Amino acid sequence: MELNEKIEAMFAKAEFTAADREVYEEFKLALRRGEIRSAEKDADGNWHANAWVKQGILLGFRMGKMVEMSQPTETLRFFDKDTFPLRPMSLEDGVRIVIGGSAIRDG
Repeated sequence: MELNEKIEAMFAKAEFTAADREVYEEFKLALRRGEIRSAEKDADGNWHANAWVKQGILLGFRMGKMVEMSQPTETLRFFDKDTFPLRPMSLEDGVRIVIGGSAIRDG
């Protein structure tokens, strides 16, 4: 079964297995590598969302478990789904991130 078929089948489910989580991680890796795209241009230059990729992203929220993402030295605490961990960033990345306003996620 192709990845898109697996994602579409999982999207119809109410509960998820460890194998489903592995498929989701495979999906997220393909998204990060640019092997799949959430939207693509057609021949006329118009952008169209890939419905199955959108379903895969939404699956991350549905199957994710709430976890604490605070750093030990931080006074602010953060909680989010474990399927979207924070990506380590540095000044060299050239991205502006402000407290409580931005987060760069893996995926």
